[in-house]
Amino acid sequence: MKILIIGGVAAGAKAAAKAKRLLPEAEVHIYTQDSHVSYSSCGLPYYIAHDFEDWHKLVVRTKEEFEKSGINIHIKHRVNKILPGDKKILVKDIPSGNCFFAEYDKLIIATGSVPLRPNIKNFDLKNIFTVRTLEDGINIREAMDRSENITIVGGGYIAVELVEAFVKNKKNVTLVERSAFVMPAFDEDISSLIQTFILENSDNLVKIVNDDIVTEFVGEDSVKGVLTSKGYGFETDMVVVAAGVTPVVDIAQEAGIELGQTGAIKVNSRMQTNLTDIYACGDCVEKINMISDTPMWLPLGSTANKEGRVAAINACGGVEDFEGILGSAVLRYHALNMSMTGLTEKSAQKLGYDTVSVVITKRDRAGYMPEVQNVTLKLVADRRSHKILGAQAIGCGDADKRVNTVSVGLLSNMRVEDLLDVDLTYAPPFSTSIDILISAARILKSKLN
Repeated sequence: MKILIIGGVAAGAKAAAKAKRLLPEAEVHIYTQDSHVSYSSCGLPYYIAHDFEDWHKLVVRTKEEFEKSGINIHIKHRVNKILPGDKKILVKDIPSGNCFFAEYDKLIIATGSVPLRPNIKNFDLKNIFTVRTLEDGINIREAMDRSENITIVGGGYIAVELVEAFVKNKKNVTLVERSAFVMPAFDEDISSLIQTFILENSDNLVKIVNDDIVTEFVGEDSVKGVLTSKGYGFETDMVVVAAGVTPVVDIAQEAGIELGQTGAIKVNSRMQTNLTDIYACGDCVEKINMISDTPMWLPLGSTANKEGRVAAINACGGVEDFEGILGSAVLRYHALNMSMTGLTEKSAQKLGYDTVSVVITKRDRAGYMPEVQNVTLKLVADRRSHKILGAQAIGCGDADKRVNTVSVGLLSNMRVEDLLDVDLTYAPPFSTSIDILISAARILKSKLN
């Protein structure tokens, strides 16, 4: 059997490794236009921050390691076309310019996502960056080291992680976000707290411009300034555009592969597309929200690895399902941990739920312990069924521990009343005798009743 994989970062690399383990005699090939395979793009902000100095540590498995296990790696090779009728792909060797066809028995598409390029005048000036590849991270860190004033366009996960990286290196940062607060994936009552923390814990190095968008970069050769739609202008030495990402679906769509409602590739629970012997996984595919049972698109490395594994199992003749996601995520800004799972209140209301929520702040462990910190938790439930819909938690304490607990409950359609019966661990260094989750559930039950 000949298995071809388009893309080699998280989902593609995982699919290749799993396929080779399942079918040792199979011929497995990865085609990627990147210079590297199997690296942690999620680690780029921490490399940029100088948390560690060797970017090679971000490489999970090298090209040579893959090839030693019998997997053929073709870096700097772009797949230009899929010919499903002939079971071939058209590949371009980027350095040489040569094109050739490669035949497959099974094809796995793991083309991932690419950074959005907003419609900003003079986007192609020097010292304007997006964040995706190892080379991007290396170039951003080098530019940061020679800059004093840095602009970030966007206020989501990567943007906030980059603010932390730049502040650690004593750079002046201006962040422009079109929403009312940074981290708009959270509900506003939580994202407003996040923004306040960032501004109060940045040594006066951070300025946040909300409810505005960048319309023009100013400069002749390299960027020297930024203009916004509201007429705000300021100088800058470099810019990082972190305004979101979009799935790479062009070659799939041209081949007749169906896209879903979100614009990503539509697959079933076995990662099969609508075309025979073609699978897709990772950031390029649409997911199912396991709470609302509706399509969603959320690019996460953890999900990509799971999907790559499932795609390989089914491509190799096995049977395994990937049922969907909850949207669980976590990040930090210095000491502040931010985590969420399931539906936010605003997303639940858009889906038609009649929501009831509670926001409380409580210590994460016994008050007399020296390491005690606060956690603010938001719990969202459905008024009719009392079913928990999601949780958001932020704080300098163990916020993600509470969110991970809720994520397990969401898988079993846990009701607010059920959460009250959860037997959580307790000892003074780890929690309070009545954990913040139980306290939130009690208040939420009262509101529901």
